[in-house]
Formats: sequence, structure tokens, C-alpha cells
Amino acid sequence: MNTELLAVTALCAIALFVSESPAAQVSVVKTPPTEGTNDFYVFNRAPLLPNPLAKLPIGAVTPRGWLLGQLDLMVDGMTGRLDEISSFVTEDSGWWNGRSRGWEELPYWIKGVGDLGYVLDNRDMKLKARKWLDKAIESRQEDGYFGPPENKKNRDLWPNMPMLFALQSLYEATGDERVIPLMTGYFRYQAGLPDDDLLPESWQKVRGGDNLESVYWLYNRTGEAWLLDLAKRIHERTADWTGGIASRHVVNFCQAFREPADFYQQSREKRHLQATERNYAEMMDEYGQVPGGMFGADENCRPGKTGPEQAAETCAMVEFMYSNGSLLRITGDPKYADRCEEIAFNSFPASMTPDLKGLHYLTAPNQVQLDSGPEHCYQNQGTMVSYSPHIYRCCQHNVAQGWPYYAEHLWMAARGNGLASVLYAACEVKAKVGDGAEVRIVEETGYPFEEEVHFTLHTPRDVRFPLMLRIPRWCRRATVLLNGEDLGVKTEPLSYVVIDRKWKDGDRVKLALPMEFSVTTWEKQNGGVSVSRGPLSYSLKIGEKWVVYGGTEEWPEKEIWPTSPWNYGLILDAKDPAGSFKISRRQPVGAQPFTSESAPIALTAKARRIPEWQLVMNCPGPVPRSPAVSKEPIEEVELVPMGCARLRISVFPVAK
Repeated sequence: MNTELLAVTALCAIALFVSESPAAQVSVVKTPPTEGTNDFYVFNRAPLLPNPLAKLPIGAVTPRGWLLGQLDLMVDGMTGRLDEISSFVTEDSGWWNGRSRGWEELPYWIKGVGDLGYVLDNRDMKLKARKWLDKAIESRQEDGYFGPPENKKNRDLWPNMPMLFALQSLYEATGDERVIPLMTGYFRYQAGLPDDDLLPESWQKVRGGDNLESVYWLYNRTGEAWLLDLAKRIHERTADWTGGIASRHVVNFCQAFREPADFYQQSREKRHLQATERNYAEMMDEYGQVPGGMFGADENCRPGKTGPEQAAETCAMVEFMYSNGSLLRITGDPKYADRCEEIAFNSFPASMTPDLKGLHYLTAPNQVQLDSGPEHCYQNQGTMVSYSPHIYRCCQHNVAQGWPYYAEHLWMAARGNGLASVLYAACEVKAKVGDGAEVRIVEETGYPFEEEVHFTLHTPRDVRFPLMLRIPRWCRRATVLLNGEDLGVKTEPLSYVVIDRKWKDGDRVKLALPMEFSVTTWEKQNGGVSVSRGPLSYSLKIGEKWVVYGGTEEWPEKEIWPTSPWNYGLILDAKDPAGSFKISRRQPVGAQPFTSESAPIALTAKARRIPEWQLVMNCPGPVPRSPAVSKEPIEEVELVPMGCARLRISVFPVAK
């Protein structure tokens, strides 16, 4: 814990290795530098703390490969057509008229579907968002408030917070001249509110960090000093995340734990940055002792309910992914990219059907029966785990931000007019670097299923700039080749390789990230274990029987029932646990790799059935204490990446 706190507060780049040649200067740093400037992209404006990384404008990154596949499925699936099936995406929406049910669902969806349209340059998606964004802008009142008068009367700023994110994206993507005046007037309205009327209660008080982030977004573009006075008031009126965990509601935490770190940009007090990391560590140490990057809070954390059978909302996953991306921008600390990837690859895909035409409310690391019945081991009863495009309200709409926001953050601008590749996926990026030349970098990779990432640079002329490549925490032997020549760089986990040189058209960089097996023992889960290889955790492959139980022919609701046993304990080599697993299958990475059949990689392991491990309230019971004695025969079982397994056991007892 103390080591991590020291790392996260070290915002200046610390050089670990430096190599110079006539062609390039190569170094390894803990974080990108905070000194220097960037002439082309929006970084923090003084007196805010200099941030090492900045988000590129929407459209700068064009996804390819499996990530493009997810986005295309979103267009044809539930997100892209939610206006056809959701009662909340209408002019009877609670956000729009302030009287009907559902005051957050519409802006949640607009926030995601707009970015989906901008990332893909998809006209239909952009028009769907634009219809409502125009209405939001036209709703502006003389005092600067926008949105439904009922929410104003109720002193509720929360529904406007996701709408502000959607408006920011509209401005970044199109330069719409109405956005800056609208936001300026709206924050003038907030600045004029008495303290008792500014974030008085409920979601808005807990989630005030989103409002704070939008204030900083506007300040960095206009430089109006009064915005920082408002930002300080918002921090003071938001629930006290600096003093501890202000809410153990899963979405509240994932969305709001970063608030002290947001304010750290203004306060420059390390205690605020440390508070965010302390809150994360406290939550994960108690409820997150499982693979996949999430924690058990179905819907709230409950004492004693910490096992891998406990689940997390889909809303929480996308908010946690975004929060880690935001913290990466503020600090440059690569661990936040690792945390974002862990959720994106292992937990998030299984929250949806393979065609992205439905989702479920709750996803757990151990989850072997996705039925529509009302009784489960979760806090709320009722249908929680079957897949539906109709019933899950907040998640049904908020899921829209997941993959688009992820795609936007693959690359970030760095100081010194450089570029940083922070999340790896096949894509192209166009950005201004160095002396202002616009470069195009083509990134080819099957990551996270494959180990190599290839970059080809296309430049209009020779141009010098620093190119930064993240080394994940699990990779101990990364290598970097430039035009086929090994640079001999001594990499370290959780660092960046910086190549600062005069780049020429056609230059090629190869980043090799060797993936090794690792076994994690979860002492708080009765000594249960999980297996990982690189960024992917693995789950038992369980036979699936899909059953339509409701909905319509075009938009069905589905259950999944197991057709093979699930209650296995793994047999491990005591001297070399990681050596207990072998790669048994490889296949090309397709547009939808996140299914048990299309998984690009699979493992085999030895296991025994544990007969006493049975369902409890239609959930897997607690993991039996290891070593679990079994007289059942040894079997060979197949493991697939956790994100590919909708029915899954990801935390196993060790069988004896």
C-alpha cells in the first residue's frame, strides 16, 4: 500500500534506463513527464496541477479488430436501437419532463450513443444523440439552468451530470459553438446557488466528482478564474470521500471514489490523491479478493458477502473503467491502465449477450446459472442475471459508454508534443506531434489474446517527437524493436518505454509483451485460486444451454443453463503451480472473440469434482476450503478467458 502511494504521487518522470544512439534516445520512466508543454491538445491550465497525459479529440482514434467488432455490434444491437425498445428514451422521459419515471436513463444513453457515433463516424448514431442534445441546449433558461424545470425545483443536479459529458463530447467531436456558452451559463447558475441548494443530498451529493470534472473541462478551455472558486465549493459540498468511503453502493463507489484525486489537481495536496488510492485499497482488500477487477456489491457491499459468487452491476463496470482512465490522465500512473484493462477484458464482456442485444444486471466471477427466477444470493431479489434488452434500466442505458470511452482512451497526448499508447488494441491514430506534423500510426495486434503489438508510422515529413509505450504490471520481459533492431531496453513492469527520435515515414516499432502463467491464491476465499496469463484471467468452460423465456422475436430475453459439471477443484503442482496449465487451443482473433467457442486461446488443467460444492440460492456456494479432499477421478478440464465465459468458475478450490 505505501509503495503504491509513493508511486502514485510521483508525477515527475523518473528515468530508470537511458540509451542513446545516433537514431534515437530510449528511456524507461515510471510516469510521463509533467514538465514541458503540448502545443496542440488541451492539458490542465495553470494553476491546476500539470497533468502528464491528455485525452485526444474524439475521432483521433479509429478502432480496428475485435474492438471495432464490439462497436459495430453495439450499433446493430441494444445500444444503437434503444430508442426503439426503451420507454425512457422518449419525450415522456423523466429527464425530459421531470415528472415520469427515470431521470438518469436518457442522458446515460446519449452520453454513450453519441460517442459511439463519433468514434465510428456513424451518421445514424450521431443523429440519434444530436436530437436530444439539441433539445438540451434549447432548454436553457435565462438564469443559465438547462434541463427539466422539475429537477431544478427539486434541487437535483445529478441528471445533468451525464448530459454534461455528452455535451463535452459533442464539442470535442464537432466544435459546436453552443456548448461553451451553455456550460458557462449553467455553472454560473450553480455558482449562484446557496450552499444548502448545491448538491444537498442523494446521488448528486455522492457523485459530485462528475460535476467537478466538467467544471475543470470548461476551465481548461476558457480560463475563467471563477470556475475554480465553484470547483472548490463543489468539492466541499460533495460527500466526503477524502475522509473515507462515502458510499458502499457499487456504482456510487466506482463513479465517485476518484473525486479527491480530481480535486487534487486544484488543491495540490497529496492527501487528496492518497485518499482515492486508500479508498480503492480498502474496498478491494475486503470485497475485491477475486479476479476480474471488480468487487462484490450487488447492489451494496454487505458485511461477510465477499466471495466470488457475489456480483457487480454492469453500470459499475463501465464507471470503474472510466474512473481509471481519468486517473491515468491525471497521474500518468500506468497501474490505472492495468485496472481498466482487467475489467474490460475479464468482467465487462460477459455482462452482455454475444450479439450485444441484451445484458444482465449482475455479473460475478463464479456464476453458473443465469436464470430468470426471483431467488439468488444477491441483495435484491427478482430477475437479476438473465439477459434482457428491456428490464435493467440504469445498466440498459449506461452500458453505452463502455466500449466507446475505452476506444477513445487507447492513445493519449503527452507533453513535449508526444504521443502515448496506453491501452493496446488494433487501431489507427492521427495526431499532431513535434513541430506540428500530423502523423498516422497504424497499430496491429491481437492483444490481449496475443503478445505482440506492431506500430507503423506514416509521416508527411521527418519529425521528432517522443513515443511512449506502456509496460503492464504482469510483464517482466518486454522487448522493443525499431525497424527490426532490438533496442536493448531494460524494461520494468508498470513503466513506459519512451522512444524520442526523428521519425520517418514507414518506421516500424514492435512491442513484445511475453505472457506467463500465474496463480493467485485468495486467502480470504478459503485459499481458493485463480489462474491468469498476461492480462487475462481464466474460467472453467461450462456447457451452455440458451433458453428464450420472454421478450419479442426481435428482442428476446434469454436464460443460460449449464450442461456440464462446474464444481471442480484444480490439481496444482505444489512446486510450480503455474506449470499446471498448458495452452490447448489457439485460433484467430475474430470480431467477437468473447464467447466460449470463439475464444482465441484456451487452456487445459487437471481437476477433480468436489461433490459437496453445490448451489446455494441458485448461486455457487462459497468456495470450499483448500485443500479440498475429493475421491472423484482426475479429469482434464478446459479453461477459457474469463471474459469469454458467461457461465463460469473463476475462483477454484485446490483439490487433493
